[in-house]
Amino acid sequence: MDFLNNVLFVPLNILPFYVLALVIGFTVHEFSHAYVANKFGDPTARLLGRVTLNPAAHIDLLGMILLLIAGFGWARPVPVNRENFSRPRLMGILVSAAGPVSNLLVALLTAIIYYALNYFGLIGSFANNRIDIAIYTFVEYMILMNCFLFLFNLIPLPPLDGYRILSDWLPPRLSARLQRVEQWAMLLFLLLVFIYPLRQVTIVPLYQLANTLGGSFYTLGNLLFGG
Repeated sequence: MDFLNNVLFVPLNILPFYVLALVIGFTVHEFSHAYVANKFGDPTARLLGRVTLNPAAHIDLLGMILLLIAGFGWARPVPVNRENFSRPRLMGILVSAAGPVSNLLVALLTAIIYYALNYFGLIGSFANNRIDIAIYTFVEYMILMNCFLFLFNLIPLPPLDGYRILSDWLPPRLSARLQRVEQWAMLLFLLLVFIYPLRQVTIVPLYQLANTLGGSFYTLGNLLFGG
């Protein structure tokens, strides 16, 4: 047990909540990319069975393992063929944004549902009951990790959604220049997430920002349902 606690990014006692929150977050994220792309006329993801909320279609084992031990990982990327879009740049932006936005919505809905259940007496005071503690811990990580996925994926470095959004948003001339340095931008991304001192000024602050963003959802839920 001590060995696992030393290896894992999160304490062993909260690992199930952390993993479940990530599986849901990744699944909704990738499903949203696939769903929007299919709606805009690109059947690539649908033909590969990616327009589904089945986690098995989206979870990457190595990406999950790295998240457990390093706090950074990935799901299986959704293939998108922009040539199938009637307006490739605009629709490309919307498809790329669909994933992060879906994570933000999941975090928001989780907070609202939690406070609604509490308001109607379907769950009690988490301080007095193990089940309520488990529910609250799961809610906490659902909100935190989905806020983190929202923020992290908006970083404008490949292979993240923020880079794709930036590439489609820029005028074609600037976008072409950006693509010429894409390999170096990818290297920068890898350095930021895998070199510990750089992680401390990139990934760690993102978790802190995600916590702050999640806190605003708690506040909203509290306002809507009176604590």
